[in-house]
Amino acid sequence: MKTFIYMVRHGESPKTDGNERTRGLTDKGRLDAHIITELLKDEGIDTFVSSPYERAILTIEELARSLGKEVLAFEDLREIVFLSDDKILSEQELYPSVKKMFSDPDFSLPGGESITICQNRSIATLKKILKKYKGQKVVIGTHGAVMTLMMGYFDSQYDLDFLLKTSKPDIYRMEFNEEVLVEAKRIWKS
Repeated sequence: MKTFIYMVRHGESPKTDGNERTRGLTDKGRLDAHIITELLKDEGIDTFVSSPYERAILTIEELARSLGKEVLAFEDLREIVFLSDDKILSEQELYPSVKKMFSDPDFSLPGGESITICQNRSIATLKKILKKYKGQKVVIGTHGAVMTLMMGYFDSQYDLDFLLKTSKPDIYRMEFNEEVLVEAKRIWKS
C-alpha cells in the first residue's frame, strides 16, 4: 500500500532577534504559502502534520483550512536545535555551523543538538507517521535541515549539497511502500 509524504519546507521567514519557535513568515513567505495551496489543493491530501514552529505551520495552514483539515504539531519535527532556549543563530554563523555539523554528525554547538540526534528523533516520528497514516497522503510542514535528514535517511543523495540547493519554500513528494522510499519528486518550481 502506497503512502505519500509531501515534505513542505517553510516559506521565507524574518531572521530577527527573538525565538526560533515564534518566527513567522515574511510577505513573500505568505504569498508563497498561497501558491502552495494552489499547487497541492487537488492532490487529495488526507492529513497535515508539522513542526511546532510557527513558520512551518503558517506555510501549510491555508492549504489545510481550504480542505477542512487541522494541522497537527509534532514536537519531534522541530528544526534542529542550534542554540539553547530556541535562540536564533545569525545568518553569518548558520552556514559554517551547518557545514561542520554535516561533516561531523555528532558535533553540536553549546546547548544545541547534533545532526545524529536530530535525525534520530525526526526519523522516529516519520516512521510513526508512515505507520499511523498508512495509505494516505500526508503533508509535513518542515525545515530545510530536518527535511534533508529525513530524506537522507532513505537515500544518501539527500545531503548537505542537496540542502544548500533547496529553496524557501520547497516541496518534495515522497512515495513509500511500507517504510521503503520508492520515489521522491520535487513539486515546487522556484
